[in-house]
Amino acid sequence: MKPRRILYYNWVDYLDDEKRGGGVSVYQRNLMSALADTPEIDASFLCSGVSYDLPGGAPRWEQMRHGPDQDRARRFEIINSAVLAPAHHGFGDPAQVSDAATEAAFGDFIDKTGPYDVIHFNTLEGLPAAVLKVCARWPQMRVILSLHNYYPFCPQVNLWHQERATCADFDEGRKCVHCLPHVHDARHLRLSGGLAYRLKLAGLTPGTWTFDQAFRWTMRIGGRGARVIRRLKGLPVRRPRRRGGPGQLRSMSPPDGAPFAARRAKVVELINAHCHAVLGVSQAVCRLAQSFGVTETILHRSYIGTREATAFAQTSPRAFPQASDSTLRLAYLGYMRRDKGFYFLLQALEAMPHDMARRLRLEVAARRSDRATMDRLSELSSKLAELTHANGYAHDDLDRLLEKVDVGLVPVLWHDNLPQVAIEMHARHIPLLCADMGGAAELGRCPDMVFAAGDIKSFHDRIAALLAGEIDMQAYWQGAMAPVDMDSHLTDLLAIYGATDRHDGDQSTG
Repeated sequence: MKPRRILYYNWVDYLDDEKRGGGVSVYQRNLMSALADTPEIDASFLCSGVSYDLPGGAPRWEQMRHGPDQDRARRFEIINSAVLAPAHHGFGDPAQVSDAATEAAFGDFIDKTGPYDVIHFNTLEGLPAAVLKVCARWPQMRVILSLHNYYPFCPQVNLWHQERATCADFDEGRKCVHCLPHVHDARHLRLSGGLAYRLKLAGLTPGTWTFDQAFRWTMRIGGRGARVIRRLKGLPVRRPRRRGGPGQLRSMSPPDGAPFAARRAKVVELINAHCHAVLGVSQAVCRLAQSFGVTETILHRSYIGTREATAFAQTSPRAFPQASDSTLRLAYLGYMRRDKGFYFLLQALEAMPHDMARRLRLEVAARRSDRATMDRLSELSSKLAELTHANGYAHDDLDRLLEKVDVGLVPVLWHDNLPQVAIEMHARHIPLLCADMGGAAELGRCPDMVFAAGDIKSFHDRIAALLAGEIDMQAYWQGAMAPVDMDSHLTDLLAIYGATDRHDGDQSTG
């Protein structure tokens, strides 16, 4: 029997030397590894938006020529895409919706390396969304899109406005105009991507002294050289825009959000017209996608497979609480970032009544932030029964770090699709106290362990209930969801891949 051919796409190579792509790259590596042992599947991979020719050129594709030798024959990339990746590098660029030359290169790739039975986009970053329409040239090819973030609806990808608050309403695109605190210079980024690409082709590895020195000095010289050439040609030298000073009049007309509103509407239109299935990695993601206009009949809830499922099978619910001195040990893992709720957590603990705070022990495993943040942690330690800090962690540290933890904290302030840290703690049978945003609360399925995001009183109420023993942990674990292992996830994916009609399959969005 001829194997089914599946093409996966993400903006960055899953074996990227620079380890970009976060959890999606980890997921893609795991998926490609699992499929390598599945003889009925022939899987390939395509990326785009990071490699460029010097001094530039038309979009083209090639088999991967740099990075690890592993899987080299089934890894490809588009060079010179009009769409820079990741998304914020090309924020607001019309090419994110359509670019004829990049679409042609994509179509040529499918023509020359296909036919494929399935193309599975882990994102559209790095390609014009109109490649979904290009896919219609091969009617036998099922088109699948996973929503690991909210890029189709938000060019910043996370619905996180100005790096400080969740974007509940984009005001017909007007809020997008001033969303990013800094908009990147696309020309500079293409030069950077082109130089990195050339150095990799020369055998230099990112992160090594030779690569870093060559990159730094060439970029510095190249920038100065470009300015000299523009002067010699009589062209104006580009300089940063300056805000109006005293005595200078500047237009105060309202921002034009129409291009951003049109972007969202067009991308959703393309998804609905050309995707056979859209996979939300949590129920919360599916609900948001539907609210943005994605057709319900093509939406599927699809929790990604994780190796943490092994830990869930090997552990069991703990005594609650573990300590006999009436204290609870809480854990916060991840990043000291506002969107992750870290600064909300500090504020909530600082505002907590003294008698409640003295019954809490807190473990923080996150890389150090600035001096002011670390000072706040130090001051907080005198208020709590105990506060310990690990300057980041590796996967192999988890069992030791979490050995005595009673409750994991997931206080996110944005629609975090399904945080990896939540899965890591849940898989070790640590109950989760979660904000009511994103997908983390779907693991425990316990309303008593959910508080209103950003609401200090709501957080205090849930801590008080835990300290008073008012939450039934036996019932918590009876209703909790088991993490999905990679085999189960692959079975679900293959069922979606194998469906024959655009609107069939398990519609798990309710």
